[in-house]
Amino acid sequence: MDPTIIKIRQELEKNADPDTKKSSQRFFKEEIKCYGMKTADVTKMAKKYWKEAKKRPKPEIFDLCEELYKSGYLEESFIVSNWTYALKDRYEKEDIFVFRDWIDKYITNWASCDGFCNHTMGDFIVKYPEFIDELKKWTKSQNRWMRRASAVSLIVPAKKGDFLKDAIEIADLLLTDEEDMVQKGYGWLLKEESRKHTEEVFSYVMNNKKIMPRTSLRYAIELMPKELKDEAMKKDWN
Repeated sequence: MDPTIIKIRQELEKNADPDTKKSSQRFFKEEIKCYGMKTADVTKMAKKYWKEAKKRPKPEIFDLCEELYKSGYLEESFIVSNWTYALKDRYEKEDIFVFRDWIDKYITNWASCDGFCNHTMGDFIVKYPEFIDELKKWTKSQNRWMRRASAVSLIVPAKKGDFLKDAIEIADLLLTDEEDMVQKGYGWLLKEESRKHTEEVFSYVMNNKKIMPRTSLRYAIELMPKELKDEAMKKDWN
């Protein structure tokens, strides 16, 4: 095994806290594997080991990331998210196939999904916007985390008001998804778009409120003025 991976895992095990491990589970419906470390401490670790990892060729870094993902541990997935985000100046178009494969194979909870997609995938799409259609393909995946990824990969650009048309299209494709984590994902995306495009998102919600899951609707209108929230939440008896 690679010496860097060995050192990372030794440090994770050394700092594992049973109480943190136990309390972490309450944030997830599915069973998770974790050492029991706070996210801020894992981030510090990731930055420390990045100093040596970043000197390697990118294919070797990707190999390290995949090895970390294979463990299934939450903290190791966070290290991958930190490292791939730090690589943003070295992204190339073909990286999309690696990223897609990782999401499909290794991501099994919302924290790993959002940690990787919000920044790594978000920055990748900003750099290569032609791959927005790839995200739309993910909405049809049998894997719920791929479907969530299709929405949450645009969260950071959406805060700036970017990709509105595409965000609406992704919401359309996920509109009646039965998985609550997918509903929350595209509802969150609409919420972030509403920062700069309140009227457009409100109009979308009103046009779809009869079939939009309540979870998605509540997320989408969260940042809107009270009068718009009240209007969106009003029952339509017609």
